[in-house]
Amino acid sequence: MAQHVSVGIDFGTTNTVVAVARAGEPVQALPFAQAQGLSDVFRSVLAFENVTARGTARVVAHAGEAAIRAFLETAFELRFIQSFKSHAASRLFEDTRVFSRRWRFEDLLAEFLRLAMESAGDAFPERVDTIVAGRPVAFVGASPDEALATRRYDAGYRQAGLARPAYVYEPVGAAFWHAQGLTRDATILVGDFGGGTSDFSLVRFERRAGRLHARPIGFAGLGIAGDAIDYRIIDAVISPALGKGGSYRSMGKILPMPVHHYGAFAKWHQLALMRSRETIAELEELERLALEPEKIRAFLDIVRNDRGFAIYRAVSDAKIALSSVEEARFRLDLGALSIDRTIRRGAFEAWIADDLARMDATVAGLLAREGVLARDIDTVFLTGGTSHVPAVRALFERRFGADRIAAGDPFQSVAYGLALVGQEADVGPWLARAA
Repeated sequence: MAQHVSVGIDFGTTNTVVAVARAGEPVQALPFAQAQGLSDVFRSVLAFENVTARGTARVVAHAGEAAIRAFLETAFELRFIQSFKSHAASRLFEDTRVFSRRWRFEDLLAEFLRLAMESAGDAFPERVDTIVAGRPVAFVGASPDEALATRRYDAGYRQAGLARPAYVYEPVGAAFWHAQGLTRDATILVGDFGGGTSDFSLVRFERRAGRLHARPIGFAGLGIAGDAIDYRIIDAVISPALGKGGSYRSMGKILPMPVHHYGAFAKWHQLALMRSRETIAELEELERLALEPEKIRAFLDIVRNDRGFAIYRAVSDAKIALSSVEEARFRLDLGALSIDRTIRRGAFEAWIADDLARMDATVAGLLAREGVLARDIDTVFLTGGTSHVPAVRALFERRFGADRIAAGDPFQSVAYGLALVGQEADVGPWLARAA
């Protein structure tokens, strides 16, 4: 009898991991081909390059590291799109124009999945019996439409030539992977901190006759995670150098600079869409009227030349550094924009204090709703890049005690667990609620 093959896909806002499980074998992450060798993490970015050769133009799509390389090296016009998962549940996002074509969310997802599978090559199984895809407990957005997100996911997988997946909450996948190493019954709280969402699940695990059994207790999530923390750094450090907080003249009056463009600028998924005629025209008018036009000129340069990835890299480097040191140097040189300053961890934690409070309130609400006390939790399993931010970890240490905090691989835990869920005879208990 052929082995049952299951694939777990953790399509993340920042990174994507695909894992494969076969009965009787250890679960493995797919290796993706990259310039420096193979990697089991595939960046969730797309780049569309308008290549002209012999008088003929054609659009070439890239994903993952190849998209970043194209952004850094191309001599042609290019659109770079990151954090597009954040549009999945938005009714306001219908499509985005990339050169002469309009791309819906499902088109972007399908192209991304197709290029990821192409990068994995022969490592992607020829036959797959079950595909289990992760999804956040709460999608990003003020009024996310979960049913719309599911329809878009379904269409994207179908266009990529993949079977309709079973959807499992991302923190449940992480919980299932962590539970593989349990030697006793336990109630686990999982915190999965992605780029777009922070998701939490409470699960009771028991071993009976050598098999792992679980009873999901409850779930909670919010659209605040790594990207929101990046937003705070951009808003505090970069946006003022681009005119935020400044003034402009209008009809003989001095007025404060409008803030809506800075709100979009500081969000990765919206920054990628700012290069529109309307936005550029509005910024050009502000440049003409601004008391400090050179700052708006620098803002226009970033938007026109799609410099979002360079900003992302500088912000990410600072955030990572502040996870291990008390202060970090922030440097960014982009044409007319030059920033060189020190960020202290105390200031950084003050910027994200409201976000931390909402995370803490979400966990407290989950425990209260399910009638579970902090002392009833045996292990708190934290995964995702933002789980390494000291102030985030401190939230859980204060509530549960440092001795009960366990950290997982920041990238692979969810995908491994999803693939293993696909090996279960009945995946029903693990499925996300229907929207």
